[in-house]
Amino acid sequence: MEAEEEQRRRLKIEEALEIQSLRRIISAYLNYPDAAEEDVRRYERSYRKLPPAHKALLPNYPQKFQRLRRCISMNSHFIFGMLQAFEPPLDMSQDIEFSEDPHPECAEKDHLVSEGINACSCESVPVRITCSVSNQHCCVEDSNHTCRPQGLTYPNEEVDIESRHQSNTGSLSPGSINTKETTEYCSGSSITDSNGNVPVTSSQQQWLEPSLRLNVPLVDVDKVRCIIRNIVRDWAAEGKKERDQCYNPILEELNMIFPNRSKESPPACLVPGAGLGRLALEISCLGFISQGNEFSYYMMICSSFILNQSQTAGEWTIYPWIHSNCNSLSDSDQLRPVSIPDIHPASAGITEGFSMCGGDFVEVYSDSSQVGAWDAVVTCFFIDTAHNIVEYIEIISKILKDGGVWINLGPLLYHFADVYGQEDEMSIELSLEDVKSVAVSYGFEFEKESTIETTYTTNPRSMMQNRYFAAFWTMRKKSGIGQLHVR
Repeated sequence: MEAEEEQRRRLKIEEALEIQSLRRIISAYLNYPDAAEEDVRRYERSYRKLPPAHKALLPNYPQKFQRLRRCISMNSHFIFGMLQAFEPPLDMSQDIEFSEDPHPECAEKDHLVSEGINACSCESVPVRITCSVSNQHCCVEDSNHTCRPQGLTYPNEEVDIESRHQSNTGSLSPGSINTKETTEYCSGSSITDSNGNVPVTSSQQQWLEPSLRLNVPLVDVDKVRCIIRNIVRDWAAEGKKERDQCYNPILEELNMIFPNRSKESPPACLVPGAGLGRLALEISCLGFISQGNEFSYYMMICSSFILNQSQTAGEWTIYPWIHSNCNSLSDSDQLRPVSIPDIHPASAGITEGFSMCGGDFVEVYSDSSQVGAWDAVVTCFFIDTAHNIVEYIEIISKILKDGGVWINLGPLLYHFADVYGQEDEMSIELSLEDVKSVAVSYGFEFEKESTIETTYTTNPRSMMQNRYFAAFWTMRKKSGIGQLHVR
């Protein structure tokens, strides 16, 4: 009896922690318009400090501030629609025993730690992508328990998004992502459409109530702004050049390595760090069973909305470049609109079996069910997200079939290299030479290697362009390597 009571208590704590963390992520989205409005007010305060003679030289500045507010309103309208379509996996209105962190700016991560083991299933089908995981499969953010994909299956007409992960950008847990309308936006600012009208909806989502919204640090809102820029990279015509630089070499390599793909038994390709899902979708359209894996709840909420809710190309308009006044050629460049998505995902011609799996790559794919499950693994701007890049390489080798290929493109900008104040924060930062040496030790042979110059979520009209000279390679796992032990 004591053991059962302890188990119930532990599960209750886990659920409370998960609710609190998910509230923080949702609150970051909801805080976007207020934070953006405060930026505009700061610009106005600076303008008012100018002497009259200087103000006279900038007669268009007050008009720019109002244009900025309209752009913020349009971005907020998109965000609100996205949250309307999101159905949390847990009852977000229930009381929890944990108080809000009084110093959220000190938190290094958006995830919470617990222990236990739960299983999640990834199921897939061609057109529509929804999250349909029962509550008994819920996994707490940044937990030590494993979320186990139970193989690729093909149910009716939906793709399950398995959700469970840890992340320093907001973490994920399973639940249904369906359209659910609301009548109220819970922020100090109202979200309006392009005509300045508050959207009229039929019902209210209780978890969006103002009383449940947390005050989050500005770094959390910055992640929302980052998501808006990522949307351009994956789902706008303006991001095509960047996609062509990063995605086309990968797609061409897959097409060459697997020239005779069977419709009855397509090759299976895993895309860890799938972000907003465009690369995984393009691979599916080539005729692969494609599964994207992503650990960020910020990303997964947005990608599910675009993949599931898009009715037509160019359905929404966002203003991704408004949050920086630096290096702009003109106000028109800074305030230019971007239409999304550039394609209608459901009409793109995806292959049956396309799925998005939310969870920490190490925890999800260390499971024994994943051994030798994949014909190809594609990593694009991913391997430097590791605490331990050796472990990533070990798992990639483990989950590939003998003769399977690993295609990689990206830099080595290690995400945890500059994390200070966390004594237990591991960060193994290898040179490219050492990364390749480790890969060889895990049974990989190089088939192709080059350097590709590219950008990442860069404003193509900015006066400053950060460029990467990304490593691009194709490695093949040698046959007869045997199964490697992964903790």
